[in-house]
Amino acid sequence: MKNFQWIIIPVAIFIILFDGCVPSKPTEDVELLPSERLINKLEANRRKIKNFEGIGVFEIESDQYNNSANFQIIMQKPDSIYFSVLGPFGIELAQALVTKEDYVFYDAIQNTAYQGNVTDDILRNIFKIDLSFSDLLDAFIGSVNLTPNLYKQPNNYSVDGEQYVLTYVDKDNELTSVYRVDIRQLGITNYTLTSDDKTVDLEGKYSKFELIENVAIPFSIEISNKVQNQEVKIRYKNIIANSKGLKVKFELPDDAEIIEW
Repeated sequence: MKNFQWIIIPVAIFIILFDGCVPSKPTEDVELLPSERLINKLEANRRKIKNFEGIGVFEIESDQYNNSANFQIIMQKPDSIYFSVLGPFGIELAQALVTKEDYVFYDAIQNTAYQGNVTDDILRNIFKIDLSFSDLLDAFIGSVNLTPNLYKQPNNYSVDGEQYVLTYVDKDNELTSVYRVDIRQLGITNYTLTSDDKTVDLEGKYSKFELIENVAIPFSIEISNKVQNQEVKIRYKNIIANSKGLKVKFELPDDAEIIEW
């Protein structure tokens, strides 16, 4: 297991495109939305992105790891995540294809592939942060799944400067979610999820938005699990979304050693 974990350390993070900003509007020209319309717009925008390809740099920081690498990612929502770690001159050092059910990880240097069923441990070993498969799909794009809140009134809704602030309290699970949303770009700039007993303390920070498919997508993403002292940073250089010809080309060499894991 140590060898497998060592191989995939560089593979641990995520997604997306060019530094840029969404053209801004004068604040007085922007209609302030009621919470219901805001949540509906945010969730509709999230669902507009059906597939995604990004190239950039990721970093991971934790008690065990401190690494960065160039990477490419291709996602077909809601089914698969493909990513590769790139070395000098764009040479592929490692590739992985992960679905809800199974995965294949290929170490090009050792010409060895690991494959098997997807579990929480496998996802944690690959990405080095505790997120479910569906949460990883959203994390790569810099979005947050708001489906559970579509028909709920927030416990608190306010405007702070040029940001909407929505707070939802889940009393049954003792969880509090806070979303900060840019008024003009309608992009989530900050998201926190905390539990009353402090065993859950997650934060996402999103910036450098650009309009793709009329959706504000961040090119800078930071996701941290404060309880476990894990942080993932993504800096995108290039992004393509909803491409009709987007395909994953991932074939193992005939002479690769295959290990069931």
